[in-house]
Amino acid sequence: MYSHKGLKSLVAAGMGGVLLLTGCAAEEGGEDLKEVEIALIGWEEAIAVTHLWEVILEEKGYDVTVTETDLTSAFEGVANGELDLYLDMWLPVTHHEYMDEHRGRVETLGSWYDNASLTLTVPEYMEDVASIDDLPRHSDALGGTIVGIEPDAGLTRVTRDQAMPGYLLDEEFDLETSSGASMMAELGEAYEAREPIVVTLWRPHPAYAQYGLKDLEDPQGLMGEAENIHSVGRGGFGEDYPELTEWIQDWTMNDDELAELEVLTVAPGVEDATAGAREWLSKNPMFLERTMGEAAQGLEF
Repeated sequence: MYSHKGLKSLVAAGMGGVLLLTGCAAEEGGEDLKEVEIALIGWEEAIAVTHLWEVILEEKGYDVTVTETDLTSAFEGVANGELDLYLDMWLPVTHHEYMDEHRGRVETLGSWYDNASLTLTVPEYMEDVASIDDLPRHSDALGGTIVGIEPDAGLTRVTRDQAMPGYLLDEEFDLETSSGASMMAELGEAYEAREPIVVTLWRPHPAYAQYGLKDLEDPQGLMGEAENIHSVGRGGFGEDYPELTEWIQDWTMNDDELAELEVLTVAPGVEDATAGAREWLSKNPMFLERTMGEAAQGLEF
């Protein structure tokens, strides 16, 4: 499983001589450059869709590099032209600070999912907890801890800066940050022992298929409304990848499609996300047709 903190040293070093002809024109005749580097942060939906596109593009003859990184470096890498593409930008709330910082240096390529949400979530067996308002009364049972993910994640910022002060949780709780994988490990251990736990979570996420969970009501709306997930490319991406840009702009997924893809790529026991993406594509030819049009003809998975 990928870690949100798995920043490759090459990214930190600026990628040097392995960068992808940044700023160069596309091949003659308006064809795409055939090398593309995609930033990957180890969030479940990002793993699922990044490997989905890796499989598609390799079948179309692209040389695809998937570079595992952290959130800040993903945005900086795309803005600096060191990375070509990032597929998991949440707007208008979660990642707006990154977009504000790098506006004018990246190309937005459209939204592919419109039902993303940030949540504070507990197991269903915590019957006395239904709303974020209920949490202060259960702070002792919860050890005064909200189990979170990466410190630089938008979900962490929204929880720490909006929900916790708004619901007076900062007087009773600490927000524990580490990684998405660590959060899932703690959730799994608590769930197996039927112990109380509250975690920062988000939809879409395969945890909802693994465990009986309930998102806490948010009467003040401090966790934000449903968001869209967008793709973003480096400056000049549309010029260098005109066909790929068109496919990404036409790409959408509904709840069922994304859930099924996540089961095959990031669910417990999955060892090869690429193989899972290939299996999903073999079962969903209509997805390829609506996303790629005539370019989908002849693709087999």
